[in-house]
Amino acid sequence: MITELANYQDRLDDLRGQIAGLVVGLSAEGLNWRPLPGTGDHATNSLAALAAHTAGAEHFWISEVIGGRPPTRDREAELATLAASPAEIVRLLEDTAQETRGVLRRLKDTDLKDTRQTAGRTLAVRWCLLHVIDHTSLHLGHMQITFQLWAGGQSSPSPLWYDRLPHHPESDWRSTRGLADGPGDESQ
Repeated sequence: MITELANYQDRLDDLRGQIAGLVVGLSAEGLNWRPLPGTGDHATNSLAALAAHTAGAEHFWISEVIGGRPPTRDREAELATLAASPAEIVRLLEDTAQETRGVLRRLKDTDLKDTRQTAGRTLAVRWCLLHVIDHTSLHLGHMQITFQLWAGGQSSPSPLWYDRLPHHPESDWRSTRGLADGPGDESQ
């Protein structure tokens, strides 16, 4: 049986992998291009800035809030990120993944109901993890649109959801047959 924590780890790994897949092969110009230049609330973010921001948010919620590590996040710096190469972004994502795995390895599924304090709020560990997944998914969508605008309407190839499923011997993707959007249901 796959644990709840293992499922969260798999989702985060998949999202980071999709982000890395978008940036690999881009020039510094493509990584740092913003669809709408400007400042403040009316500016859009580059692929590099969004990747750094998602990694920074994951670090904050998982390492600092859940893991109790000292605060080091600099949100403004994340959104001002300029990348020289895709390798820089991929390395950041890999470092974040290692940090997350370290924190999650120390937890048990029963710890998910425990709470943590941040910004004057009490939040369940489960909520924090789901928030990271939700936040990263949202910005992945922004990144996919930004990539498409940069590429003049072309999108980056992305495997279907069931092709991205992690392999767990105790689960079989074929159990999804007959569900909408399951393998074999591509035409629906």
